[in-house]
Amino acid sequence: MAIKKLVLDDFLEEENFSLIGIHCTIEDYRLAYLLNKALELKLVRQDNDLDNNNNKTAFSIFEWEDDTQFKTWNLVSNTCKVVTSQTDNNLDSLFSFNPAVTKTHHLVPEFSKANYLLKIDNELHSKKEKLILEKILKIDQVITAYSIAPESLKSKDQLIFN
Repeated sequence: MAIKKLVLDDFLEEENFSLIGIHCTIEDYRLAYLLNKALELKLVRQDNDLDNNNNKTAFSIFEWEDDTQFKTWNLVSNTCKVVTSQTDNNLDSLFSFNPAVTKTHHLVPEFSKANYLLKIDNELHSKKEKLILEKILKIDQVITAYSIAPESLKSKDQLIFN
């Protein structure tokens, strides 16, 4: 009896995109405004945040579909802080203390130091990407920005937004 093997790699199309890590301490809406101004984009906050962990985490996401160049730009927060209270069932007294615990989750754990990720669908040429990085670095509130090779990511699946 013949054994048949189905290779799914033939059916899965590799998504081409460029990824930029951005370090800054400002709020997401402010960074989106500054990127819109510096790069002449039209990033708009999405109605629903990006859920990564069954409604336990929510990462803010901004998107713009550039119809002239057939590119989709996404600005997504890489960090999400979740505050939970630890309850100890053994201590049920008047003076029991339930401390709040803050856990930090990352969308792309390999680059946990980056506060935001700028994803550009349809991979850019190196000259165009370098120009975009230079414009981002000119923003006073941005500490640093750098290009991330998508091939180096283990959690590439987290960056599929549609």
